[in-house]
Amino acid sequence: MDLEAEYNNRARVPGHPAHIAAWQRDAAAWRQACPHAELDLAYGRGLRERLDLFHPAPSGEAPLALFIHGGYWQALDRSFASHCARGLNGQGIAVAVPSYDLCPSVPLEAIVAQMRAACRLLWHRTGHRILAAGHSAGGHLAAMLLATDWPAFDPALPEGLVHAALPISGVFELEPLLRTSVGPALQLTPAEAHALSPRWMPSPERPLHCVVGGAESAEFLRQSRDMAAAWGGSFEALPAADHFTVVAPLADPSSGLVARAKLLALG
Repeated sequence: MDLEAEYNNRARVPGHPAHIAAWQRDAAAWRQACPHAELDLAYGRGLRERLDLFHPAPSGEAPLALFIHGGYWQALDRSFASHCARGLNGQGIAVAVPSYDLCPSVPLEAIVAQMRAACRLLWHRTGHRILAAGHSAGGHLAAMLLATDWPAFDPALPEGLVHAALPISGVFELEPLLRTSVGPALQLTPAEAHALSPRWMPSPERPLHCVVGGAESAEFLRQSRDMAAAWGGSFEALPAADHFTVVAPLADPSSGLVARAKLLALG
């Protein structure tokens, strides 16, 4: 199998620059249009340890989701993903969109810890349990949050703080990436890649719905299908969607993906 061809999504989708530019444009538009947004909230000390919280109403009492951007843990930030809150906001769900530090400046384990710290801030700020969603690398991080032992991370946090996960085009087995152009910046040994792969972790026995684009590579389809089976979750391939268009339904309050996400957020 040509792992580079399977996992190099930018090479697979020659039009990806236009998709990424559209993300940035649409995200900026939602940051301006959302009437109840709290922007640039610090969950840590670093410059990228910030999140934006998009509320559907001024009360702040809505159910809560977290959406984590992709980029193979090496690119982008929350400013490319704000519009992914629009659909759920339209259905009465608040959505937090964080940035995080990138590899190779920090190890992947540190990014996982940062996303846990973002959840800690959200718990103390809202008192709501969280649906963790994310795209690509963000899908991996969403699964890691679902698997987290929260009282072990911080005794002040409740068990099951993240009560459900919606990874979109996630990577759940990291070992294959070590043999691709993605691998060097991750700086992982095979043992570390295995330990940071949610596919090999015990199921947290909480709701998991894995989504992938129907036009994605065989490996991306397999990873989501195998992850759902391993944790007793569900699996969905969105017809004709590639690795970049698969997140488009999140901006549409009437989409089927938003309806599924709402059900998960409501618990």
